[in-house]
Amino acid sequence: MSKLALVRRPSPRLAEGLVTHIDRTPIDPGLAEQQWHSYVQALHANGWATTEVAPAPDCPDSAFVEDTMVVFRGLAVLARPGADERKPEVEAAAAAVQQFGYRTVAIEAPGTLDGGDVLKVGDTIYVGNGGRTNLEGIAQLAAALEPLGATVVTVPLTKVLHLKSAVTALPDGTIIGWEPAVDDVSLFPTFVAMPEESGSHVVLLDERTLLLSADCPQSAALLRDRGYDVITVDIGEYIKLEGCVTCLSVRLREAPHAP
Repeated sequence: MSKLALVRRPSPRLAEGLVTHIDRTPIDPGLAEQQWHSYVQALHANGWATTEVAPAPDCPDSAFVEDTMVVFRGLAVLARPGADERKPEVEAAAAAVQQFGYRTVAIEAPGTLDGGDVLKVGDTIYVGNGGRTNLEGIAQLAAALEPLGATVVTVPLTKVLHLKSAVTALPDGTIIGWEPAVDDVSLFPTFVAMPEESGSHVVLLDERTLLLSADCPQSAALLRDRGYDVITVDIGEYIKLEGCVTCLSVRLREAPHAP
């Protein structure tokens, strides 16, 4: 299939977005809009088509569309965000993924799950148990995905907002992370510490090309030394809201045929 990503335009209320582990700093909405467009253009330039989820202007954090679902094979597990303010973001995202033929199931109360807490590495699904995702949500995710061949691993999370605020994975399965943000490095079979916090966040554009925030040049150099092509984008306004490059899209690699 062609590579497809769901994206969502930032809300005009972006500056009101939630912050939990960092101090609030002013957001420039115009610059944030420009950065979002640059991010989408980077996807397009590297072979990805994008579909826009319907805007949610009353949801300040809605640009972080990754939090609305977890996609594995032909199934999209619809999130139940841990922050009540974000729960309305899910409905339109569900409609967007259903148009591509995905089956959907939803996390139900009392479970909570944010997509940004879920890191897929092959058939292993690491899920952060922290401020936004609880154990009941993880149990429901496991019940949905394990029949499809997944193994769900719970990861304690106390130092950052989401698991993918601390770690992501390279195409070869190596986990990379910002070690001060990781509760227990030993949970990962291979772990490489990155020299900058933003360097722990990569989007896999293909088997050799990585999308990285522009504010971590040492990490970009390290990844290039490992043989990867690195594309960088400035997402500084989203970093102020604890966002990263993974948050701004839902990458669909195994979409069924549209009905």
